[in-house]
Amino acid sequence: MTLTPVQRIVERCQNLFDDLDFTAVKEWKAAAPGRKAIGYMPVYVPRELIHAAGYLPVGILGGGDNLEVIQGDAYYQSYICRIPRSTLELGLTGRLDCLDGMLFPSICDVIRNLSGMWQILFPDKYVKYFDVPQNYVDEVGGNFYVHEMQDLREALGKMRGSPITDAELNASIRVYNENRAAVRDLYAYRSATPWNAPTSEVYLVLRAGMVLPPEEHTALIREYLAETDKVPRQRRDNARVVMTGSFCEQPPLALIKSVEMAGCYVVDDDFMLVTRWLLGEVPTGGNPLEELSKAFLHQSASTAAKYDATRAEKGVFLVKQVKTRAAEGVVFAAPSFCDPALLERPMLQDVLAKNGIPYTAFKYAENTGQMAPIREQAGTFADSIKLWSDAA
Repeated sequence: MTLTPVQRIVERCQNLFDDLDFTAVKEWKAAAPGRKAIGYMPVYVPRELIHAAGYLPVGILGGGDNLEVIQGDAYYQSYICRIPRSTLELGLTGRLDCLDGMLFPSICDVIRNLSGMWQILFPDKYVKYFDVPQNYVDEVGGNFYVHEMQDLREALGKMRGSPITDAELNASIRVYNENRAAVRDLYAYRSATPWNAPTSEVYLVLRAGMVLPPEEHTALIREYLAETDKVPRQRRDNARVVMTGSFCEQPPLALIKSVEMAGCYVVDDDFMLVTRWLLGEVPTGGNPLEELSKAFLHQSASTAAKYDATRAEKGVFLVKQVKTRAAEGVVFAAPSFCDPALLERPMLQDVLAKNGIPYTAFKYAENTGQMAPIREQAGTFADSIKLWSDAA
């Protein structure tokens, strides 16, 4: 059977998603001498710095539901989330040998511990726990963040044998500005026509950006948008929902499909926030580290993994997502034992209740196999939204 252009794009993204040997990364490195790849855990790192060094930023999002964790379980207790165990499994089985370094952003205590574990197990690799500010005043948290980025900049420059210049950094910022703009267009298109861009496809297109150079990923998004718009698909009377809580350990693809099959159009989410953590364009005419710092402090997404005591009431960002995307409800989908997501959930639910926004909640693991209960719960939630809307 001949595949349509959209099907070919999705198939390519599916193959990249399924490949736990990171063949695309190996091929990119082999294409030119001296190339290096730097892995990073999800949520957020300034990928611009890695790109400016001429290296490939590689998103490491655990092993998903296709990896049996054996060795990784020996290093962590059972009452934490699965992603550190499956990430260790990837490393201990040689699947991440193609990486020349790893960045561990300050997501939670578990990831902080994982960065130390990585240093012990892989002493010949560059490893950095990448901290971000908890104070959003430019002269305090901003200066701290510039220092953190400068430390990374110097380490990457030393690795390649020459300092990373401001011109190189600004060029990389422009590349990622274009990538973030493409992702924003993708999310806007899905919100406007979710039947034409199902989240199960959008998610795969986003995941491709974890192993492809950003320029290639931007072109891929643009191609997907152009091709999927050529062939309108059947529109259904589904409930429009925002999924939240999945900013770190990613849900299985089958879970996303189950929510969609249950009668939900996912019109916004917090999957792979690194692709759209910065909400606006980063200026490229000044000091690049200072501009990246200002963008983080004043134009970044809200998530349970980001501490901010100075901003408005928790839940404002989520309510804005609901209203901006014309969503009818919220699905809280958090990994089991994810302290940031599960501790924040009651506060967010309280804000939603005050705003009359319906919600439902469940937990998952990246290797969750039984989808029937989740599909039934999501289906019941979608039906209840439609009943309430009809009654109104």
